[in-house]
Amino acid sequence: MTPTITPRRTRTLVLLFLAVFGALLAGAGPASAHAALTGSDPSQGVVVDKAPTEVALTFSEKVATSSDSLRVLDPKGKRVDTGKPTETSGTTYAVPLHSGLPDGTYTVSWQVVSADSHPVAGAFTFSIGAPSTTTVSVSDETVGGGIVGWLYGFGRYMSYAGFILMVGGGAFVLACWQRGAGVRPVQRLVVSGWLTITASTLLLLLLRGSYTSSGKVGAIFDLNLLGQVLQTKTGAALISRLLLLAAAALFIAVLFGAYEKREDEEKRDLTFGLAIGGSVVAAGLAASWAMAEHASTGLQPGIAMPVDVLHLLAVATWLGGLCALLVALYRSQTPLEVSAVRRFSQVAFGSVVAVVATGVYQSWRQLGSWAAFTDTGYGQLLLVKIGLVAVLVGIAFISRRWTGQLAGTAVTDTDTNTDADTAEEGVLGEKEPAAARAGAPSAKATATAGKGAKGADSGSGGAKAAAGSKRAAQLARQKAAVATARQKRQRDADPRRFGLRRSVLAEAGVAVVLLAVTTVLTQTEPGRTEEDAKAANAASSSSSSASDSSSGALTLTMSFDTGGTDGKGVASVDFDPARVGGNEMHVYVTRPNGRAFDIPEVKVAFTLEAKKIGPLPVVPDHVATGHWAASGVQIPMAGDWKVAVTVRTSDIDQVTVSKNAQIG
Repeated sequence: MTPTITPRRTRTLVLLFLAVFGALLAGAGPASAHAALTGSDPSQGVVVDKAPTEVALTFSEKVATSSDSLRVLDPKGKRVDTGKPTETSGTTYAVPLHSGLPDGTYTVSWQVVSADSHPVAGAFTFSIGAPSTTTVSVSDETVGGGIVGWLYGFGRYMSYAGFILMVGGGAFVLACWQRGAGVRPVQRLVVSGWLTITASTLLLLLLRGSYTSSGKVGAIFDLNLLGQVLQTKTGAALISRLLLLAAAALFIAVLFGAYEKREDEEKRDLTFGLAIGGSVVAAGLAASWAMAEHASTGLQPGIAMPVDVLHLLAVATWLGGLCALLVALYRSQTPLEVSAVRRFSQVAFGSVVAVVATGVYQSWRQLGSWAAFTDTGYGQLLLVKIGLVAVLVGIAFISRRWTGQLAGTAVTDTDTNTDADTAEEGVLGEKEPAAARAGAPSAKATATAGKGAKGADSGSGGAKAAAGSKRAAQLARQKAAVATARQKRQRDADPRRFGLRRSVLAEAGVAVVLLAVTTVLTQTEPGRTEEDAKAANAASSSSSSASDSSSGALTLTMSFDTGGTDGKGVASVDFDPARVGGNEMHVYVTRPNGRAFDIPEVKVAFTLEAKKIGPLPVVPDHVATGHWAASGVQIPMAGDWKVAVTVRTSDIDQVTVSKNAQIG
């Protein structure tokens, strides 16, 4: 006997899906950066002598900015930027600063939306004159996380799932099983898909403002943020999707209304019209993703967007049709013809070919190299997706074999129905017309009712007749129920049909996990973008290191007064190239009038208080009058180092002066 989907089994499948989906979202964390910061002016950690007039940031691709996208904060956390960020050239955006900024450490905080609709953020510091303490946290900001980020990811998954159920279910009915238009479980599947994608689209529209800004739950219903969202590319795509869903509702109403009531001959013209209209609406819905996400930016967007639309349509036709087939096999009381299964097998095969072909192009476009498969998060997720698709295709191959065996058997659905009727008659011990099996009163019951009517003058005779008629109707309904159950058991007892049901159920289970992986993949930075950003950062670092090496790096000047006779002077420390590893150090001591000043002893010590490293003492060698030097001075890590210089002008007169400097 073939197992059915019981409520307990349904709950188990739902819990398994939620566990897989939750694990994927938790592993993904906040939305990964799709636009990467590749450079800045001033650069991160630099100490400049003169206050800059603006701060400029360069990204790996164009980004969308708002009035608060770029903020510059002084050591006390007060904003010192003026005006909105402006695009200066290509992918560089600048914000002007107040004039006459005092010395100290400043924090640059940025939060923008990349061209493929995902929010990114970060922060870094630079110093004017010399580093100082700051009350601003400089850890990289995270956006797209928290409750709002989780809800947004869940909304994206449900929108994909609704699209697949609605489009795939409708295509299954029109292309494979037109009788399915009158099957209630199939109708509920398609309508549920429409309700799911509509509700999730409204949810995404409400969440979008908070998702790309503060990430606070309270900002979900901020009408100002909603107004800003409607002016963005993503907002336009979501509104377009809602308008197209209104047209989809009309399509569904016709498919399960007027179309279902037509005779087979009358359905031909309407089938053609519904197929054309449904294809246009489905392509428009798919385009609402393509026009606002990965396909709309980067390499070859003019080709990538149509390919993305085709990819989504093929996935929906395959997986959505699979779900409709699963419902028809498990829930439908109407026999599913073998011819319908064969037609879906052919449609699914064409869809798989389209999915593979478009997927290969998308993979090449998003990765750019074989190494990106293992070196980037996007590539690793893509490998998981490819593995799941391979498993799904393997199970689909098994399903095609079961379908072929069903088609080759001599037992057709019609024969099965006839056998069920014969079996029913043998079990019940009487031969009834078709009307009795459908639930109508039998001839015997009618005769009994007639006799009861003739004896209506007698109260007891009328009551007996009524009871006999009620009993006959009840018996007819029981016979019909038994016949239906027996027919279903006999149909499902076929091992070929049983094997097909199990393989289709396995396909649907893998498809649930595959869709979850795909949802996370759409929120992950493409491998090509990640590698380009790494290359740009490496080039920027190399350029910065070369610049530091050629410019003499760091110079600190400190006045001292030991308190004794002739105890005043100036100590200057040159540190080259002021980075992690070996450095050259020169110390020059002069009198207040600038002349070289020979003193008995000079010592230098380096301390990184934040990491509790040091003091690391260095005793330079005396080279010439007022000049000391040391080579190979090792700095173990980058940070804000305290450089302390101890000078002794006599046997008893000594003082230590210090300054902080960013090294490395």
